[in-house]
Amino acid sequence: MNIKDDFILKEINDGYLVGGAVRDFFIGKQTFDRDIVINGAEIFAKKITEKFEGTFIPLDEENKIYRVVLKDKENFLDISEIQGNSIEEDLMRRDFTINSIAYDLKNLEYVDITNGIQDIKDKKLRYIKEENFIDDPLRILRAFRFFATTGFEMDYKLKEVLQKYSNLALNPAKERIHYELMKLFGGHNASSALIELDQIGLLEKIFPCVIEMKKVPKNTHHHLDLFNHLVESVKQVELQYLNSENEIKTHLDAIDFGGFPRINHLKIATFLHDIGKFSTWTIEESGRHRFIGHDNIGAKLVVPLLKELKFSKKQIEYISKMIKYHIYPSGVIASPELNEKVMMRYLRKMEDDVIDNIILAKADRLSARGPAITNDIIKSNIDGLDKLLNFYLEQKDKIEPLPKLLDGNEIMCILNITPSKELGKIIKLLAEAQLNDEVVTKDDAIKFIRDIHENSTNQF
Repeated sequence: MNIKDDFILKEINDGYLVGGAVRDFFIGKQTFDRDIVINGAEIFAKKITEKFEGTFIPLDEENKIYRVVLKDKENFLDISEIQGNSIEEDLMRRDFTINSIAYDLKNLEYVDITNGIQDIKDKKLRYIKEENFIDDPLRILRAFRFFATTGFEMDYKLKEVLQKYSNLALNPAKERIHYELMKLFGGHNASSALIELDQIGLLEKIFPCVIEMKKVPKNTHHHLDLFNHLVESVKQVELQYLNSENEIKTHLDAIDFGGFPRINHLKIATFLHDIGKFSTWTIEESGRHRFIGHDNIGAKLVVPLLKELKFSKKQIEYISKMIKYHIYPSGVIASPELNEKVMMRYLRKMEDDVIDNIILAKADRLSARGPAITNDIIKSNIDGLDKLLNFYLEQKDKIEPLPKLLDGNEIMCILNITPSKELGKIIKLLAEAQLNDEVVTKDDAIKFIRDIHENSTNQF
C-alpha cells in the first residue's frame, strides 16, 4: 500500500506528512491522525477544513499548530508550520530517527536524512541529537513509550543519553507525563519497559513506592521479590491479552474512561496491585511472610500517588477498585459451596469490571510460584478463575440489576437526616447487604437502615 492510497492523503497535494503516520505506515499499523508540516499552516488548515467539511481547531496559535477533525470524528489532521528554514531542519529537531521521516505530498518522495526507514526495518530506536532531550525532556519518557509500543531495541548510545539526562525527565508538566505513561502501559512490551526505566533509576522517581517494593523479598509463596513479581504480573496480563478471544480483547480495548483503553489502566493497576504489602508486612515465628489487609490498604495508598500524576477521578476509582479486589475472585472460587448464587453475587459486585479483575487475579497467581506453591495449586486456581470468567460471559447479558428498595430521599425521610457522609455510607451498606441476600424486601431495607443509623448514633 502506498501512502497516497490513504483516502485523505490522496486528496492533499502539498506539504509534508511527518511523524507517527509515516512510521506507522512502515510498521503496518492503522492510524487515524496525520501530521502535516507546511509553510502557511493556518491558511492551509482552513482550506483542508473546507475541502473535507471538517472542524477547524486552533491548538497553539503561537507555534501555529491547527487541527482539522473530519466529519466521522475519528480521523483528524494536525497541521503545523515547518520549524526552521526547511523540512530538513524541521526533521533534525525531532526525537528519534523513526519519527523523523517525511513524505513529500507534492513530489511523492521520502525525505529521510537520519536513516529512519532503515531503523524501522531493523527495529531499532536511535536518537537524532543529544540537545533535543534538553529542549524537551519529555522525550526521555517517550523513548520508553516507543520501546513499549513498538518492541524496537534501544541503541546503546540512546541508553547512555537517557541515563545522562534522566534527572530532567520529570520536569515537564504532570499532564504530559501522564499521557506518556498511559501510552507506555498500552504497549505490548510495557513490562520490559518498566525494567528499562528501573535500570536508569527513573521508575522510582515516577512511582516512589518502587523503593519500598524492592525491600520485600521472595518467600515461600513467591519465587520473586515483590518488585519483580509485579513486573512479571504485568507481563502475564500482556500474554493473556495477546492470547484472548475477540470478546475479551474488545472489552479490554474499550475506551470507557480516561481517554485510553481499559487494558492500559489494567496494566497500571497490575503493577501497583501490591502497593500495600510493605506497610502490612510481618514475619511470623514460623518464618511465614504475611501481608494482612494489603489489598484494602493498597487501594487507599494508590489514590494520592495517582492524583499527583494527574489521573482523573474515574481512572483512580478503577485502579483502586482493581487493587482492592485483586484477591477477591480467588476467594470466590475457593468457596466451600461454589454455586451459581455465589458466582452471581461476585458478578453483581464487580459489575463491568469482571473480566479485568479475573485477568489480574490470574496474572497474580501465575507470577507467584514459590516452593510452597505446587503446579496442582496453580492449575486448580487458574481452572477456577476460568470457570468464573466463562460463567460471566454466559450470564452477562442476562444479569438484571438489583431492585432499588429505597432511594436517597426515602432514606432521609425515614431517618430524618440530611445529605451527608452518613447517607452515602448507608446507601453503600444497603447495596452490599442486598448483594449478600441479607436484605430482600423493602421492609428488610427499612429495618436495616434504622439499625445502622441507631448504632451510628449510639457511638457518639
